[in-house]
Amino acid sequence: QYCHYVSYPPFCCHASLPPPFSLFSLLPPAKFTVTPLCCPSRSSILTGRYPHNHEVRNNSLNGNCSSLQWQKGPEAEAFPTYLNKLKYQTFFSGKYLNQYGSKAAGSVGHIPPGWDQWHALVGNSQYYNYTLSANGKEEKHGDSYEDDYLTDLILNRSLHFLDDRSPQHPFFLMLSPPACHSPWTAAPQYQKEFKDVQAPRDGSFNKPGKDKHWLLRQPPNPMPNSSITFLDNAYRKRWQTLLSVDDMVEKLVKKLDSIKELNNTYIFYTSDNGYHTGQFSLPIDKRQLYEFDIRIPLMVRGPGIKAKQAPVLNIDLAPTILDIAGVNLSSVNVDGQSFLAPSLRNGTARPYFLVEYTGEGQPTSDPTCPKLGPGVSQCFPDCVCEDAYNNTYACVRTLDSKMNMQYCEFADSESYVEVYNLTSDPHQLENIVKKVDPSILQIMNQRLIKLQSCVSDSCRDYKQK
Repeated sequence: QYCHYVSYPPFCCHASLPPPFSLFSLLPPAKFTVTPLCCPSRSSILTGRYPHNHEVRNNSLNGNCSSLQWQKGPEAEAFPTYLNKLKYQTFFSGKYLNQYGSKAAGSVGHIPPGWDQWHALVGNSQYYNYTLSANGKEEKHGDSYEDDYLTDLILNRSLHFLDDRSPQHPFFLMLSPPACHSPWTAAPQYQKEFKDVQAPRDGSFNKPGKDKHWLLRQPPNPMPNSSITFLDNAYRKRWQTLLSVDDMVEKLVKKLDSIKELNNTYIFYTSDNGYHTGQFSLPIDKRQLYEFDIRIPLMVRGPGIKAKQAPVLNIDLAPTILDIAGVNLSSVNVDGQSFLAPSLRNGTARPYFLVEYTGEGQPTSDPTCPKLGPGVSQCFPDCVCEDAYNNTYACVRTLDSKMNMQYCEFADSESYVEVYNLTSDPHQLENIVKKVDPSILQIMNQRLIKLQSCVSDSCRDYKQK
């Protein structure tokens, strides 16, 4: 079985199984990350575990992002290590984890186990003027589009890998372009595209967060014109950067076809988190518990992949890839489950799941927003801060034939609770915690307690009400 995987946005896997299939099958509309932030979400993709089990809490070294603790524990058990044992030829290029390559995390010489070819970005997203770890050696890049534009470089190195690989062994690629992350530097030929496009104005756009956690009650409403101009510009630039990703996917698919491997290859296209542009008057970012931040795209092309209605999580990617490769999943410590047909291997549809996040803040007041005092971060003008130490929450998201609900508890001095009926209120405009039957709140609380302490098999035990 061969496996080719392309990540954020795309993934791919290669297996000697029969076609036919369409270019991409859109897996169910219910596709979620279990935590809406880069490093913990990527750690969940690599391990198939909830954040409380891989212990990466945020994007900082103190939050365990690419830390020595991560390297000694979860990283050593990430899914590429299993593929390596099965003689897969493995390739990684692009953004890995936000703190990768820092001196306190082993510098560029650290190559995570399981990878044969390693071309990883040092630090967070850049398009030019960045440093790579090229198989453990520092490689600096400048600002030449032809030589340095990172999305294109990732593609070109993946194509060389496919040319140079041994046909005797299966292969696996993970391509992780920076797009559409800030600083939103589009390729020169795309910098004038989408000039009239605006962020969508429907749903919760520019609505007040008056019944939500204190952080959501701070932004001025309606937003000032300066914020709207800023977020519209960000929205356009994000789209512009993705045109190079579109080119990357097209050229990769054509390459697989030209080497007669396309019909043996699984291709996964996804992201690590959602994003907001103006929802609840928050200009731009992720990190929040709402659908716009926790829902992710996920498209899959490959043998046996069919559209499904059951929710799919980013922690399901690792077990699915290992399932494709023929690994016995009972021997792997994962919280997610394979969605490869005809498996869901234990046959259990997921009626509810956990979303958890640990907020980040600064020990001193932000100069753009001194009135909020210390403990906040990611602040914009007009005293709009996107995160805080006590923006720490855990949610149980229930999604089955009987209920479409989200129940969230904050770890703050208020012990604040938010509850949403997504059937009647898909944009989460009304927190109904004071209107819900107390017995339902009790069930949700018990589910949340169970999920927050679950490990491996117990994360897939849905026998409790």
